[in-house]
Amino acid sequence: MTDVFKALEAPVNPNIPQLNPGDMVNVHLRIKEGNTERIQEFKGTVIGERGGANNASFTVRRVASNGIGVERTFLTRSPRVEKVVVLRHAHVRRAKLYFLRDRTGKEARLKQKFTS
Repeated sequence: MTDVFKALEAPVNPNIPQLNPGDMVNVHLRIKEGNTERIQEFKGTVIGERGGANNASFTVRRVASNGIGVERTFLTRSPRVEKVVVLRHAHVRRAKLYFLRDRTGKEARLKQKFTS
C-alpha cells in the first residue's frame, strides 16, 4: 500500500530552500495569461508554514499600496513556483506570525537575525 502513496507523491521542488517563519522572501511565480507565460514576483514575510508531504504550503504576507495587507499561500511542491530567494532572516519565537495582521508601520518590523 505504501508504494501506491509514493507513486502519487509530487516531486520536491529543488528551487525552494528551507523556509522559516519571519524570513523575508522573494517568490518568483510562473503566471499563464492566455497563451503566454511570465514570471511574477511576490516579496514579503513568511508568516507560517503548514502540512507535510504533498500538501505542504507556506504563506507570505506583504503590505501593498495604501497600507493594505496582502497574503498569498504557495504550495511547496508546486511546479509553478520558479524559485524562492531568501533575502533576510528574522528572530521570532512563534511558529505562526498572525499577530502581524494587526500591526502597521514600525511595530510590524521584526528583528533581523545575524548569522556568523
